[in-house]
Amino acid sequence: MTTGLRYVYAVCRPFSAPLQSQLAGVGGVPPRLLHHRGLVAVVSTVPERHFAEEPLRAHLEDLDWLTETARAHQQVIDALTTVTTPLPLRLATVFRDDSAVRVMMEAREDYFRQTLGRLEGRVEWGVKVYTDAEPGELGEPERAPAKAASGRDYLRQRRDRFRAREDEWQKAEAFATRLHETLSERAEDSRLHAPQNPALSGAAGRNVLNAAYLVPRDHSEEFVELVDRTKDEASGMRVELTGPWAAYSFVGDIGGAEDEENGEGDLP
Repeated sequence: MTTGLRYVYAVCRPFSAPLQSQLAGVGGVPPRLLHHRGLVAVVSTVPERHFAEEPLRAHLEDLDWLTETARAHQQVIDALTTVTTPLPLRLATVFRDDSAVRVMMEAREDYFRQTLGRLEGRVEWGVKVYTDAEPGELGEPERAPAKAASGRDYLRQRRDRFRAREDEWQKAEAFATRLHETLSERAEDSRLHAPQNPALSGAAGRNVLNAAYLVPRDHSEEFVELVDRTKDEASGMRVELTGPWAAYSFVGDIGGAEDEENGEGDLP
């Protein structure tokens, strides 16, 4: 009998292609497939001392632990994405045992089947647009202003520089809007996310577009080429493309919080 809690990465349909060899999940434990009623939960067994409710709450405040766990979680999702269409679950979704995972799958069976049908053969691409600088800093690096003949000349020079920067900021927003409209027409669905905080992301410049696009896998090459072509139009801006990913942005937030009488961990 397998002891420990069950960490669930994703739910998918049965697939025959093997996962990559030496694939390690959370805690270094290889994932396994739990079949139930024509669906598959991808799980690892994890120790209660780390993943029971109270220690898990503490771990979620530990940035190093969280980063390591998120990386292992993503490795499994990425491996699944190469062989099937996974429906990824929230990070740190934990259940008491295999039986509790099966109860969850039965309770959400209709949702899983409908969502997997909608996502089948599709992947998510992320597109971000950054300006070279923050509003108020846009434009060419400032040269030392010509010596003003008067206070009025000085104020005029400052006003002109401010207007030039505002114009560039408006151009950046207009470019991002056009790009999103163009990419949305080539995608089956799209999501606009809140701009990333540069202090948290570490990315240079101001994020003016943070979007996700649901694209048939067979059309991904054309989508990538379209994004690449738009980079020539992005003077003073940076366009970043990431993917292909599992369709995180196009599924609900599926976690492990269920009635405790069913045996699942009550997670935040």
